[in-house]
Amino acid sequence: MKRNLHFALTLVAGAFATGSLSVNAQNLENHAGHSHAAHGSSAVATAEQPVQGPHGGSLRQTGGVQLETVVSQGGIQLFVYDRAGTPVAIEQGRGAASLRVEGNAKRYRYDLLPDGKGGLSSAVNLSAIAGRQIEIDVQLVGVPSTSGQAVVFKEVATVPASETQLAAAAIARQKICLVSGKPLGSMGDPIGVDINGQTVYVCCAGCVNAVKSNPAKYAAGRPEITVASATAADAALVAKQATCPVMDEPLGSMGQPVKVTIGDKPIFLCCKGCVKKIKAEPAKYLAMVYGDSAPAEESTTAGKHATASVPAQGEQVREGVFKVSPADAPYIAAQKQCPVMDEPLDAMGGPFKVNAAGKAIYICCPGCAKKIAADPAKYLAILKSQGVEAPALR
Repeated sequence: MKRNLHFALTLVAGAFATGSLSVNAQNLENHAGHSHAAHGSSAVATAEQPVQGPHGGSLRQTGGVQLETVVSQGGIQLFVYDRAGTPVAIEQGRGAASLRVEGNAKRYRYDLLPDGKGGLSSAVNLSAIAGRQIEIDVQLVGVPSTSGQAVVFKEVATVPASETQLAAAAIARQKICLVSGKPLGSMGDPIGVDINGQTVYVCCAGCVNAVKSNPAKYAAGRPEITVASATAADAALVAKQATCPVMDEPLGSMGQPVKVTIGDKPIFLCCKGCVKKIKAEPAKYLAMVYGDSAPAEESTTAGKHATASVPAQGEQVREGVFKVSPADAPYIAAQKQCPVMDEPLDAMGGPFKVNAAGKAIYICCPGCAKKIAADPAKYLAILKSQGVEAPALR
């Protein structure tokens, strides 16, 4: 008896990747007209720790054969070898896989069919869950050297991230330029600089030479932070800032203000006790003090640094809704929640970007764009009340 099984796989995920994931599974045909597993005859994989196989996947032994599972952003492949490691032809084999994403109770099932490359494959776009762990229950039939038994095993793997996704995640973690202290992305796409095999990021080409001329200074992947007492030369900046961002106390209320310089951006504090907070979360306090604006002492330096902004458009998902780029990473990290649904930005396949009166607002799904378009000021105000200043679009 043949049964045609049609499945649609839709996975929602996010860390630094975008877009929706879907696949229409092909027909799954029970081997020899019935399921061997139903009769209790199956070769079940052992729980031994898998090792790497010839194709870079995890290799395990069961039922007299060795099975290699390869997980990539393009789908899942299964290869079979005999005990000596010789590839086994499986043109007549078939399989079914049940996939669960870490943190999601729902399972998604699809087919594994001969791919003409010596394996059984299912072509499914897994890029939306790059970096996420998945659990796969696999059942194979028609595999030689298993005495007609169905092969059943479980695989746990992590969907590998692309170079672009890894870079976006690193930018989101670093948040600010090591040299200037400005948000990464505020001067265009961040630029990676190699320091002894480690990539650090700066806001613009002008900062690259600073890193290359003194790599040891920036090898820690954090901007240089210096602490000193404010002087008479800082009086105008102290007056403009007015309050300590840590304690929300007037500057000068606890003695001479303390000047903390992050990269080349100064922040003034009410006392030395606040320095530890600034060092722990420099990006947070830079955003509190400066928002999208350049510090006053830099504003007269033409072309040195511009107002924080991101590209207005990228790949369009639907009218007025765009995929994000690495330049958006620090602002996504700062916003965190969708102002329409109050959900994490990666909860529904996002984040995506929309134009709200010339500012970028990040949303969890394309459906939220309509509400922001109807009343952009409302959602910009919601973000501002949460301490988030939306970057300008350029």
